[in-house]
Amino acid sequence: MNEPLKGQVLLVDDDAAVAKVLGALLAQAGLTPHVVMSAAEALTCLARRPIDVVISDVRMPGMNGMELLTEVAKGWPEVPVILLTAHGTVPLAVEAMRAGAADFMLKPFDREEILFTVRKALVGAYSEAPRAPLKSRSAFVGQGPALSQALALLAKAATGTATVLVRGESGTGKELAARAVHENSPRREGPFVKLHCAALPDTLLESELFGYEKGAFTGAATRKPGRVELAHGGTLFLDEIGDISPAVQVKLLRVLQEREFERLGGTQTVKVDVRFVAATHRPLEEMVRRGEFREDLFYRLNVVPVWLPPLRERPEDLEALALHFLEVHAKANGRPPFTLTPEGLAALQAQPWPGNVRQLQNFMERLVVLSDGPQLTGADVARELGRQPGLTLMPVAPSPAVEAASGNAEAGTLESRRKDTERHAMEDALKRAGDNRTLAARLLGISRRTLYNKLEEHGLM
Repeated sequence: MNEPLKGQVLLVDDDAAVAKVLGALLAQAGLTPHVVMSAAEALTCLARRPIDVVISDVRMPGMNGMELLTEVAKGWPEVPVILLTAHGTVPLAVEAMRAGAADFMLKPFDREEILFTVRKALVGAYSEAPRAPLKSRSAFVGQGPALSQALALLAKAATGTATVLVRGESGTGKELAARAVHENSPRREGPFVKLHCAALPDTLLESELFGYEKGAFTGAATRKPGRVELAHGGTLFLDEIGDISPAVQVKLLRVLQEREFERLGGTQTVKVDVRFVAATHRPLEEMVRRGEFREDLFYRLNVVPVWLPPLRERPEDLEALALHFLEVHAKANGRPPFTLTPEGLAALQAQPWPGNVRQLQNFMERLVVLSDGPQLTGADVARELGRQPGLTLMPVAPSPAVEAASGNAEAGTLESRRKDTERHAMEDALKRAGDNRTLAARLLGISRRTLYNKLEEHGLM
């Protein structure tokens, strides 16, 4: 909690006095603020430099904060936006969350609270926004049997109110599945609120889930609703539910059972009408056996389990996915249509894609941006794979001579080679990005959340 903050923050406020005070506060905390006076200037700044977090006033002349939020979601979906307002209410917060805001803060702001909120955004507390609007089944591309079976189950689950647990590897589309459940449910007009559980320590996670009362902790300058309260009448999506601690598991279990809770630092019981959709890539059954995850909570979450297949189990869908992403990213980047030669497709099909659909999507965007077009050949694919050694994660078996010379069998294993490649790729990307993690994630072709998980895995945090 007390570690220095680091990152590029874009501050958008037409009130010069507020902007000056807030900019100085952010700079004192170790952040690099970029202050602009309008939404138009903000979009120009975003186009010219890597930004980790945007803080914008809601009420501004011309394009307001809500409209700026929409534009940022279109052009820079991985950048969280925090809205700042002097007229904070729960309905406004719900509207902001529904529009894709990471969080909101009230004027006059408290130093500790604003740094508390920015810290949550920097560590990736919020699932990345989708790159395109989602409309139920159309969000998923492909017609293979593995995907079709999962979509059929999602369609059945959507019509009810039961808790849904989406299982699958990272990058398989668990947030898409959660949104599809919400958008096809009777709650589709209500809010869809999301929270990435793995990114936050217990203290932050508890305040995010349940909110807090004024004075609950240093920096709690006013009462603030949590994600459970903001999702009233709609759906709460809890991503990476397998990473929450036993203490938070107990409190979450009560909400699932009783649909009631108390805000942090409060005594008043708040009742809510919320549907829960959770997701995880972790083996919850094994965690229950090891005593790491409560058995009663597991059964409360696992009412309707849905498994999303990894991309390697959907080989028949890869061509459709690749062509879809080519079309989407060509339009988004103002490029003419691209075609994919048989050799280009074969080169894509030869890759293991351990990051699944998300990794393929990011790679196709890179091809669109960096290739001359209009045809993408096997050479184009190979060139971009070669530029990003950490992307393919293709381990190469060492020759017997190399292993014998090293005298270390472990050093020559495929797994150790894979980890070395990952680590070197991340170190190189961070160096080229000037330690800007948002930009480093873009260079690697992975999400910011995945980068944080990998950095922690390799001890690079």
